[in-house]
Amino acid sequence: MSSDYYGTSAAYARKESGYREKALKIYPWVCGRCAREFVYSNLRELTVHHVDHDHTNNPEDGSNWELLCLFCHDHEHSKYTDHDMYGTEIKAGDDDHKGATHNPFADLKAMMKK
Repeated sequence: MSSDYYGTSAAYARKESGYREKALKIYPWVCGRCAREFVYSNLRELTVHHVDHDHTNNPEDGSNWELLCLFCHDHEHSKYTDHDMYGTEIKAGDDDHKGATHNPFADLKAMMKK
């Protein structure tokens, strides 16, 4: 870890620990993207993501934080890598993923009559 943010990696770890603890108290232990739920035993897999990507912007109300699982957090940051490599558009906090449209119970009443 570079010493850009807080001088040393130890100072960064202390700062991160502070906002992580606050975020875990403010928000439910659920990934903000995939809705995976977490319990104490796997809580280490839930990360605090800075919405504006500025790790020094840590308002007390948590408005710049969202809890993301490791996979969704990596995906969010890969948008910037993809932008650098391929010139793709970056949409922080926005996925092009559309919600499911299939409803397996749409014809349930008709199925029950069979």
